[in-house]
Amino acid sequence: MRPHILVGITGGIAAYKSVQLVRTLCLAGCDVRVVMTEAATRFVGRATFEAISGNPVYEGLYEGVAEVRHIALALWCDEIVIAPATADTLARLAAGRADDLLTATALAGTSPVVVAPAMHTGMWENPATQANLATLRRRGVHVVGPEEGRLTSGDVGVGRMSDPEAIAAAARALRVGGRAGRSGPLAGKRVVITAGGTREPLDPVRFLGNRSTGRQGVLLAEEAARRGADVTLIAAHLEVAVPAGVRRVDVSTALDMRQSLRDTLERADVVVMCAAVADFRPAASAVTKIKKDSFDEKAGLRLVRNPDILAEVGALAERSFVLVGFAAETEPDRTGLVARGRAKLAAKRCDFLVVNAVGWRSGFGAGEATAFLLSAADDIVTDISGPKARVAEGVLDAVASRLGGASA
Repeated sequence: MRPHILVGITGGIAAYKSVQLVRTLCLAGCDVRVVMTEAATRFVGRATFEAISGNPVYEGLYEGVAEVRHIALALWCDEIVIAPATADTLARLAAGRADDLLTATALAGTSPVVVAPAMHTGMWENPATQANLATLRRRGVHVVGPEEGRLTSGDVGVGRMSDPEAIAAAARALRVGGRAGRSGPLAGKRVVITAGGTREPLDPVRFLGNRSTGRQGVLLAEEAARRGADVTLIAAHLEVAVPAGVRRVDVSTALDMRQSLRDTLERADVVVMCAAVADFRPAASAVTKIKKDSFDEKAGLRLVRNPDILAEVGALAERSFVLVGFAAETEPDRTGLVARGRAKLAAKRCDFLVVNAVGWRSGFGAGEATAFLLSAADDIVTDISGPKARVAEGVLDAVASRLGGASA
């Protein structure tokens, strides 16, 4: 069943960021409905959110009176996410006000609530706002942000709404009830996941890298934690937030990742190699920035091959963990993708391999993936294409089955 998320949008300039938040939640497989305050509609139109969510947008407390809409919405949703949450909204929530559809729904419901404050630094730091936040936290409301940065006024300080990816990640972690390591089909299992893209330095300011954001690896970590696993995420230059309950180890280069992975393998039950690891690195990195007029174009840039980390892990003589590899390929059709995947599955000695179709505008950084799951144990090819959250579910369903557990 798709999670039901009610997104509340209030009257702040950061409301434009909520467009991306709704899109992110929808791409993660959520059924999203939006409630806007009257002030919010002065910043972003209802039609925008209706188009993105595929659902009507609600505003007036006296609309849909026959269905008692604030009660209907409170019963429908699994979670309420309010972003942006203005100082006025925080004050009214803390006071238990119910004079618009959003606050009435929040007051009537029992679902978890996430608020993402956004306001000027002076308003954020005011004792009244901090007292309201303390009240909401005591009641179990989860607060995300705000961040420090440039504000609409031109000032720089704390008050900028957190990025939509960070809010969505926090909402997902809260929705699953913080069950990491407690219960679920992967309870008691230690899962190690690599994510992101490694960077190989040319000089202090340049590097060889790739377009991976780490989104798929983070979604795998979230899903594994939701299923009860103890999760370690080896992260290379992530552009998305890591949810609470996941242990994060930051790395930079392929060699860094190799070492960090070695340090965590001994006690692992599952290893998922989702990171985009550079195949090559410069033979030597310059100590200072390489100047255009001093670069020898005839000599070129000498590269050396990085170790094949997935193949090294797959070749371990006494491997006791389930190994999942990922392969990004540019083959134009399913037949080519699967053939390339089969060859890599055998060469890397994985238990499973996910082969992804990537291109200039697909794969890296996208919310959806064209992906096929291959197994070393049989000839079945499972199509797990779709939102990347669903790809993560498909991978972990296979892993849980191999470990002898049921899928979530």
